[in-house]
Amino acid sequence: MSSISRNLRRSLAPDRLRRLSQHPREYVTSECHRPVVLHKRGPDILHDPWFNRGTAFSMTERDRLGLRGLLPPNVVSSQQQIDRFMLDLKRLQRYARDGPSDTYPLAKWRILNRLHDRNETMYYKVLIDNIEEYAPIVYTPTVGLVCQNYSGLFRRPRGMYFSAEDRGEMMSMVYNWPADQVDMIVVTDGSRILGLGDLGVHGIGIAIGKLDLYVAAAGINPQRVLPVMIDVGTNNEKLLKDPLYLGLQEHRLEGDEYVSVIDEFMEAVFTRWPNVIVQFEDFQSKWAFRLLQRYRKTYRMFNDDVQGTAGVAIAGLLGAVRAQGRPMIDFPKQRIVVAGAGSAGIGVVNAASRTMARMLGNNDVAFESARSQFWIVDAHGLITEDREDIDPDARPFARRKSELGHQGLSEGASLVEVVKKVKPDVILGLSAVGGLFSKEVLEALKDSSSSRPAIFAMSNPTKNAECTPGEAFSILGEKVIFASGSPFHDVDLGDGKIGHSNQGNNMYLFPGIGLGTLLSGARVISDGMLQAAAERLASYMKEEEVLEGIIYPPISRIRDITKEVAAAVVREAVAEDLAEGYRDMDARELARLSEEETNEYVKTNMWSPVYPTIIYKKD
Repeated sequence: MSSISRNLRRSLAPDRLRRLSQHPREYVTSECHRPVVLHKRGPDILHDPWFNRGTAFSMTERDRLGLRGLLPPNVVSSQQQIDRFMLDLKRLQRYARDGPSDTYPLAKWRILNRLHDRNETMYYKVLIDNIEEYAPIVYTPTVGLVCQNYSGLFRRPRGMYFSAEDRGEMMSMVYNWPADQVDMIVVTDGSRILGLGDLGVHGIGIAIGKLDLYVAAAGINPQRVLPVMIDVGTNNEKLLKDPLYLGLQEHRLEGDEYVSVIDEFMEAVFTRWPNVIVQFEDFQSKWAFRLLQRYRKTYRMFNDDVQGTAGVAIAGLLGAVRAQGRPMIDFPKQRIVVAGAGSAGIGVVNAASRTMARMLGNNDVAFESARSQFWIVDAHGLITEDREDIDPDARPFARRKSELGHQGLSEGASLVEVVKKVKPDVILGLSAVGGLFSKEVLEALKDSSSSRPAIFAMSNPTKNAECTPGEAFSILGEKVIFASGSPFHDVDLGDGKIGHSNQGNNMYLFPGIGLGTLLSGARVISDGMLQAAAERLASYMKEEEVLEGIIYPPISRIRDITKEVAAAVVREAVAEDLAEGYRDMDARELARLSEEETNEYVKTNMWSPVYPTIIYKKD
């Protein structure tokens, strides 16, 4: 049972919370307010994006840091800086295009990236204050364009690169990174970037984008995050022949050679930073599950494609049940057709079936009943026991011969056939095949057993979405519930009615999972912690919003959502006796916090982009 339904002990004295807030030294937030001692001054500060604040340096600071005369004389506030930047951004984005193939979103990314290069605090202030507008720029869908063009966009290094040629050197390499403390690493091998395939070393862009959201949504200190690319080669023939490609131009390592590289990397980063959290991102399916099982009981790590996607999908599926006017406990009755049997698709089915089984009693009968609610369709059609060489991860959900007869289905049945025969409550797309939910598939869904069927077109980026909200609402009408992985606009249905386009993006969960793990000091990230995160997201929306078909909150609430999700993760870690505490807050004190106090504890530890006082000290 998750922490959502547990009542933790509340034995703290009434003034405990006041005492916590009176001692900010215990929290990450204090990093923004305590003076920063630097061993550099003058131009060296202006060229350091972590500490540069440009024209916002006061005259006293300019004298103290040797900056007088190096900046225009007028001192401006941070808000004035932002206002000026936003004005320039609106004006310049049309001129920043690098030829007609350079889209406006990519032009925005270029401008934001230049700000990131010179002033990190201001960059995150702009991102946080305009998260709804700029999350699609630093993350999906624009990050897909960035990764496809990364060699041409590369200007200065950000993050670390470990390659197959570094075998035997990684333990010493990690000490080249300047930060003595790293809280969060996002690592990719570039083998399956979004739905774009093998992009090799270009995949570093997704790690950078994810960590931007860890900072903006979760308040992880930007000086304590590290994007990592593990370059084991590429099987992308275009990149192998591209003279401008920045990565290793050799085919990917496979088998034990590949695993040994990842093993060496994990040992190296956890040796230098024993408490770091590592998020695996966009590894191809054959490695995603294997590496997750290899490391999850030993290291603080998780795979966002497998576990994060699953959690967001579960939250949406539970929301869809609520939108049908039914209690969430009715979730095990949902008939779900899943298009896609990769790491994301199977990850969702595994997690959703566990959720169903838990609601049914968590026994063998419950698990069998939950299994029977899913029909998985891949590129070869419906997966059944008759399939040769079934992927071991998909095997538990292969439809059995005894079930196929009365359903009128057989091995390899098409998606349209399956939807017609099953009459599902939900069709869930994680196929990376744009337009897979064709007119015929959507027409077939009209016969759903539910009066309010749900469509989850979750593949990223936008061009890979299985259908658009316009297509869904035009065929199925106002009653359909629609969610996608990438952002779409709501649909005007006429007569003042709106077809809500929900974005079921992983950014609702992974920042909170990371922050909650950090602040709990949990040794590992358990299924229960992930379940608690998903359930809190599912319950976040108000009843009246859900009944209108709004099952995910707006991105503008992302910091509050992340705070709530992180608090749920902390409480579950405590309940499972996994928590070891964070800084001066030990596990016993965490266990005494009430729900309100846990939320405040999380909020107080979220970094905010404010300029710290800088003091120069000679070496």
